[in-house]
Amino acid sequence: MKKILVIAAMAALAGCAQAPIALKDMGSFHVGGREVTISGKPVKEVTFTPGGVPAKVDPNGVYMVESMYVQYFVPQNEHGALPLLMWHGGGLTGVTYETTPDGREGWLNYFIKKGWTVYNSDAVERGRAGWAMYPDVFKGEPVFLTTENPFERFRIGAGPGSYSKDPAKMKLNPGSQFPVEGYDNFTKQNVPRWTTTDDAIIAAYIALVDKVCPCVVLVHSQAGQFGQKVAQARPDKVKALVLVEPAGLGDPKLVDKLKDTPILTVFGDFIEQDSRWPLIRANELKFLEQVRTAGGRYEVVNLPQIGIRGNSHMMMMDKNNLQVADVIQGWLEKQGLYK
Repeated sequence: MKKILVIAAMAALAGCAQAPIALKDMGSFHVGGREVTISGKPVKEVTFTPGGVPAKVDPNGVYMVESMYVQYFVPQNEHGALPLLMWHGGGLTGVTYETTPDGREGWLNYFIKKGWTVYNSDAVERGRAGWAMYPDVFKGEPVFLTTENPFERFRIGAGPGSYSKDPAKMKLNPGSQFPVEGYDNFTKQNVPRWTTTDDAIIAAYIALVDKVCPCVVLVHSQAGQFGQKVAQARPDKVKALVLVEPAGLGDPKLVDKLKDTPILTVFGDFIEQDSRWPLIRANELKFLEQVRTAGGRYEVVNLPQIGIRGNSHMMMMDKNNLQVADVIQGWLEKQGLYK
């Protein structure tokens, strides 16, 4: 019987991957942001096009900054009871949830095909979101990642020194599901990030929630703290939280704000042998226990414990990404959020 169920589940996933996408509507918008005034800068003369006529550019004046880009997709046949908002992790953009680096369907397609209206974002200072001068507006400096950094830090490879440009010399975690043939393509998604823009990002996400919710919020990595803090700020609008390997926490002084928000937290494989992730996971579990004490409820899925093995930190890109998505879909159905 178990073997039959597994085969049926695999067939269902394959069918989801092959089904066409039928949309009722799609579009995009920017949300959030604020005006700032810059003064005291020298006027410059700029030639915008080779051989063109120089123009004077005065950088002093009013700027719109800290807005966020959002793209939405409304399926022809809606089954999600609420919109599903997808928020990406650090140094990344909404591309996280789109086509995988090796060309397979990502979670964006999966959930649209399941009938969810999906809002996929590029957070403040990422991708197509609003940008600003620094350090005038964005304090500090951006952080850039080397090619090998995600390989070693996202539990694709077996720690420091595991990356090699030669695939034959890569030291993968045993049984890794990450599509290493697409790794170089994945690194093209990397964008600079700040460690000083959290408040601006949270403000933009709150503006998004105010615009389109009530909703379900699905977050990854750095966005873990954003999802939890936004849900604390808008407990009446965020009806469920899906935390995919959250790397940050909510506000411990406001845990009671999450008592009516069901939470699913998903962790991948190879955590025990990593230098950072055991503590990151422990901190999140401690926070969730505080939420439970305050009257909330949560569920933690450690994928290896349910027989789903080999997942990196980027499980939405791993070769079994649709199987992981099915776990999330099943939980959302159990919460009564699917019709």
